[in-house]
Amino acid sequence: MRTETQIPDAAGTLPTASTTAIVTGSRVRPRLRRAGSSKTRRRLTTIGLVALLAVISIPFIFPTLWMATSSLKPMSEILQKVPTLWPSDPSFAAYGEVFRLQPFAQQYWNSLYIAALVTIGTMLVAAMAGYAFARIKFPGANALFLVVLIGLLVPSEVTIVPLFRMVNAMGLINTHWPLIVIPIFGAPAVLAIFIMRQFFLGLPTELEEAGRMDGLGRWGIFWRIAFPLAQPALGAVAIFTFLKSWNLYLEPIVYLSSKDMFTLPQALTQYVDAYGGPMWNVQLAATTLTVIPVLAVFLVAQRQFVQGLAHTGLKG
Repeated sequence: MRTETQIPDAAGTLPTASTTAIVTGSRVRPRLRRAGSSKTRRRLTTIGLVALLAVISIPFIFPTLWMATSSLKPMSEILQKVPTLWPSDPSFAAYGEVFRLQPFAQQYWNSLYIAALVTIGTMLVAAMAGYAFARIKFPGANALFLVVLIGLLVPSEVTIVPLFRMVNAMGLINTHWPLIVIPIFGAPAVLAIFIMRQFFLGLPTELEEAGRMDGLGRWGIFWRIAFPLAQPALGAVAIFTFLKSWNLYLEPIVYLSSKDMFTLPQALTQYVDAYGGPMWNVQLAATTLTVIPVLAVFLVAQRQFVQGLAHTGLKG
């Protein structure tokens, strides 16, 4: 027979509920022992998962770490047979060469403001287009959205020649306008439109009905209700767009010809010696500097990035 009793302590007083024990025959099993063992198991599981993720992350972190440390090495140490992770005699001389050999500060600014304008413009255009596809019912909406999605299947190399002829006819060669306008209104914005449409499909219709009862029109509902609620999806769009614009390489090569107009991907290829060989320590130093804005954007918007990706698959 199983009975539950309370065992008095040495002073003869009954214990509290937290120290109540269950007596089965002559065996005593405290409830606190069970709770403590379950907490220990959860803690060990958490430690094991963290250790596993740390091991898995090594192949992703190691190249970046090697890049940063090698920028502090001389060329002879970088090219030696047995590579080393940490420099034997760290020196920041390569960072000075980055700015001496090229107008790197101007090129850095070019990439920074182009990526910022493209990101802001894409967020606005994609939010409006995604809301229209998700909430406004008009004939041929699904067919038009399918046509827009085809832009994801077309490689940029296929359209670069007609785009160059168009830009050249407008007299915009060796300007930054093609690098700003085409990504906002062209095929690179298709993924952003898809993400925003999927997010707006998941918003409750009661929010729009409440806005109409308050006298808001379609634009007021979008700007005051839908757009502020879309921060997770906008965070995902911001990271995708900024990273793509920051790393853009083919289009700047086609549209730009002067060094003061170059963006960073172009600038990194210009650090060569008199024989055309790469200056590895200078290139690695310049590359290390280019990573900083990307890390900053991701650290600021990483929570919205994860939430935005989670919301894109709510409804089709």
